[in-house]
Amino acid sequence: MSRNASIERSTKETSIRLSLDLDGTGKAELNSSIPFLDHMLEQIARHGLIDLSVDAKGDREIDDHHTVEDIGICLGEALRDAIGDKAGIIRYGHAYVPLDEALSRVVLDFSGRPGLDYHIDFPKETVGGFDIDLFKEFFQAVSNHGRITLHIDAIRGDNNHHIIETVFKAFGRALRMAVESDPRQSGIPSTKGAL
Repeated sequence: MSRNASIERSTKETSIRLSLDLDGTGKAELNSSIPFLDHMLEQIARHGLIDLSVDAKGDREIDDHHTVEDIGICLGEALRDAIGDKAGIIRYGHAYVPLDEALSRVVLDFSGRPGLDYHIDFPKETVGGFDIDLFKEFFQAVSNHGRITLHIDAIRGDNNHHIIETVFKAFGRALRMAVESDPRQSGIPSTKGAL
C-alpha cells in the first residue's frame, strides 16, 4: 500500500505545495523561502526516512509566521492522509537526540486526538534571524492537523541552533518509529478499534 500524500494550500497569505512519502529514503526538496526552516525540515526527512517536498511562498514582508504555520498545517494534513486508518502501525514513537551540549526528547502518538505539550527554554530570541517562537506554532499546526498527541522537551542546551536541531531530529526519529509497520499488529492499534 502506498503511504504518500500531497497537499496544496492557497490563502491570501501563503501558497504551499507539500508532498511526502512515509516509506521514502530521507530525500528532501525544500523551498520554503526560509533557509533555517528548510534546514530543520531536512532533519525531519533525513531522520524520519520520509521523502519530503515543500514549495512555499508567503507574506514574508510582514514576517515568517503565516508561512511557518501553514507549512505545519500542510505537513500535519499530509501525515494524516498518508497514514490512512493506521492499521498495522506501531502508533507510538519516541526519541532522545543529543547535539553537543543540547539534548531533546520527542514523544508522539497517532491517537487521533491533537495535543501539544511543548517545553523549550531558549537562551536567545532568534537563531539565524529566525523568530524561535514560530517553532511552537509549527508544531502546534502539525499536531492539530495531523491529529497527533505530541510532547516536546528540550532537556538541556545553551545554543539555540543545537536545541532546535535536536528537537527536529528527534521528531523525525519518533515519527519514523510510530509509522513503522508492526508485524504482530493486524488491525488498528487501539482497544477502541478506531483512532
